[in-house]
Amino acid sequence: MTASLGLGTYRVRAVEQAARTACADGAVWIDTAPNYGGAHQALGPVISDCPSALVATKTGFFMPEEGEAALRAGLLTAAQVRTGHSLDAAFIRWQTKRSLAALGRVDLVFIHNPERAGLRPGELHPALREAFAVLEEFAGAGRIGGYGVATWSGFLHGTFTVPELLGLATEAAGSGEHHLRAIQQPVSLVMARPIAHALDSRGPLVLAHAAGLINFGSSPLHGGELPGLVTPALADFIRPRASPAASCLLVAASCPNLDVVLLSTSTAPHWAAAKAAITAPLDPGHLRKVTDVLAHG
Repeated sequence: MTASLGLGTYRVRAVEQAARTACADGAVWIDTAPNYGGAHQALGPVISDCPSALVATKTGFFMPEEGEAALRAGLLTAAQVRTGHSLDAAFIRWQTKRSLAALGRVDLVFIHNPERAGLRPGELHPALREAFAVLEEFAGAGRIGGYGVATWSGFLHGTFTVPELLGLATEAAGSGEHHLRAIQQPVSLVMARPIAHALDSRGPLVLAHAAGLINFGSSPLHGGELPGLVTPALADFIRPRASPAASCLLVAASCPNLDVVLLSTSTAPHWAAAKAAITAPLDPGHLRKVTDVLAHG
């Protein structure tokens, strides 16, 4: 089974056009964040026009102007504004309200790279629990569908584990009836550890899937760098006659237990090519050979 294709909006040009192209496919995940330029403002009309679209945004990072607004509101200090990231509960509440106002509706709110919050060991988990408690309020009131954690290196460096996040969500909700719904992490030929672990039936993707969480894979082309690094021979080994970009995307989308692979793409032809590239996933045996080649490369 292959992951479905979702639209990432980081560094996407013409966000509204890209989102309308993705929405033409029906119930497609659109992933965004307040610090993705003007993506929130561009997506609002699309979301209003496309009721089947599934919307994920994030909280934690902020652009300078939003940081200044939070400073004026007394939510952040000048020093906190300079960091560009906050897990403070009051700020999470304020930023999520702003995101809802801009987007109109939100299915998931991810805590955005909490490992980047600049907190000392022993501080991060309590901060995450408090942030989860705020998002439990939104979910309990029906204002969001649920929440998750979007991380770049949190699982890689052992900053937290899926069982730990589930435990924090249970504490935040006061019971096992929490609204932690999803995990997002990079999955690619560069960030290949999640693939190797999933093939061995272990790791965060397997644990999240077992807990009923949605697994999102971000940055399958590693910020657009990967197609230029993949040799024709490697691309052909992954899938004969596949382009480097298609082969990279196919590897990520074929990862076991991955539900959605997020691709930042701006044009309808690129979206159509990406859909075609992942129609037939790699079988696990061949995917393992690919990861073995990478490991010994």
